[in-house]
Amino acid sequence: MDINFKTFTPELLFSMISGKLSSAISRRLYRVFRHENIELTPEQWTVMYYLWSRDGVTQQELCNQTFKDKPSMTRLIDNLEKLNCVERIPSKRDRRINIIMLTPKGRELEAVTKPVVLSVIREALEGLSPEEIDVACHVLTYIFNNVQKSLETN
Repeated sequence: MDINFKTFTPELLFSMISGKLSSAISRRLYRVFRHENIELTPEQWTVMYYLWSRDGVTQQELCNQTFKDKPSMTRLIDNLEKLNCVERIPSKRDRRINIIMLTPKGRELEAVTKPVVLSVIREALEGLSPEEIDVACHVLTYIFNNVQKSLETN
């Protein structure tokens, strides 16, 4: 693959992919959450988002789906419990495993937060055509899959 270094540098791409864009969106989302009196952090919202689609999963599954390590996920779940958004329920099959369940308050947050997040995403994508967004999604998904594949083989 030939790369045109006049318009592109690997350092810029790495910077964007490795966190610059993610950090900027998280910072914006955090501010909007505070403005709307939503007590979640963007990181907590990511966990909640997964639980809204699949409530009652193990902590390990949450780690796998959100790419968080176990200590970080433990901290996130602890804080979500303090906010009364989730609860840990010991597994009936294995008491060492906790099942993470949404509370009624946690379920209610879906309707409150999703429109807020959608508005931040729309803001971030402003000025891009649907075709450009499709290409960006395709490229980022391709890059993600390549990295995920390399993690599985190494």
